[in-house]
Amino acid sequence: MSTIFDRVDAHLARTLTPARRLTLQRTRTLALGFLGLHALFLFALLPTILTGGVLGDLPLYRTWAELGREHGVWQGIDTVWVYPIGALLPIALAGIAGPLLYQLLWLLMTTALNAVAVGALTDWGRRRSGYKSAWYWLLASFLLSPVGLLRLEGLTAPLVIVGLVLLARRPVVAAAVLTLTTWIKVWPAAVFLAVVTVSPRRRTVLFTGAVVTAGVAASVWMLGGARYLTGFVTEQSDRALQLEAPITTPWVWLATLGHRGTVIYENYSIATREVSGPGTDLVAALMTPVMFGAIAAIFVLMLLAQRRRADAGQLLLLGALALVGAFIVFNKVGSPQYMLWLVPVVAVGVGRSWAAWRVPALLMLAISGLTTLIFPIFYLPLIDGDLFSLLLLTVRNALLVVLFGWSVTSLARLNRAAPRRDALIVGRRTLPVGQGRIDG
Repeated sequence: MSTIFDRVDAHLARTLTPARRLTLQRTRTLALGFLGLHALFLFALLPTILTGGVLGDLPLYRTWAELGREHGVWQGIDTVWVYPIGALLPIALAGIAGPLLYQLLWLLMTTALNAVAVGALTDWGRRRSGYKSAWYWLLASFLLSPVGLLRLEGLTAPLVIVGLVLLARRPVVAAAVLTLTTWIKVWPAAVFLAVVTVSPRRRTVLFTGAVVTAGVAASVWMLGGARYLTGFVTEQSDRALQLEAPITTPWVWLATLGHRGTVIYENYSIATREVSGPGTDLVAALMTPVMFGAIAAIFVLMLLAQRRRADAGQLLLLGALALVGAFIVFNKVGSPQYMLWLVPVVAVGVGRSWAAWRVPALLMLAISGLTTLIFPIFYLPLIDGDLFSLLLLTVRNALLVVLFGWSVTSLARLNRAAPRRDALIVGRRTLPVGQGRIDG
């Protein structure tokens, strides 16, 4: 496999000549690239915006916003909800101008947060090592645009980038951002756990997270929704194996090949496709404890590496990638937007060192492209048993497992490696990350 990545590196070296690299590291070029990409997004969504329509998950979000505005029934406050309560903020905010402008406001929120993420990665044009990360984030955003523009992950992913970048210089702000993002979608909790494990300011991070969480809980209590505050946990635990989850792939093959008793069906209550067959109930019941077992094992690996004074910046990013990967690989629920859980960590890693992060970077681009081919392009054929669509899904899920394996293996190597001298100078302000820093 290393030969493949060496060839890709050689091709990139021929393509990105010194002059082209210099051009890409100019603030004006990056700004034009950002504006061009988001102008493309606007152009693609313009017919929907002009007709007052919505796409993706936004019809459901808009319905929830209208239920609150028009009928006083707020999800997570007046009724149990599948999302943490913080998700209500962007969902309601996109509806402040009425239902006809919902798609436009959602696009504007996504664009604004992407701009903040790019600004944080490059220190608003001042940090050259961050330009690679910024361009990588824009490329991944393009590849995953069908879900990035139309689901909550399009908002939470750039916020996680901001949290990682601000960690060293502004740990309070970083912890607050990551905590609030976790209250929008659960997955940033994995990144927060990595931060708490590695950061020399863990007490500050934990205290800030606790204060923000207490504020969220108090706000919900005052609004009368305390009994539903953790309802999203039970809503997720009752779900069956979802079509696109890596663990479900063998049963999707059985259903496609016509195995009696194995079927793909629609769960109308949550608008998703699930799979039922021999052993699926048992596997669905086991996946949550298995996932938490994997997370615990990764946490132990991180603690051991920290005790050996491993490179703190590399440990943080590898740990975050492994933890988020465990959230996906061992999850009975699998959706295309989950790929946006991985991209922020990889993007920050690319800015640290391309040589160290070229494997996950290239794997993630392949995973992103395959994900968009699967959804929305070949999703209906996949449901109908199309073999080509199933092959795409199988390869994508296999690459996810490879990426997870790479992160865990790299963590193990970090434990065996001799302590680095620059890891001994981890102070209160910075985490060593080679050529760059995880800072603002």
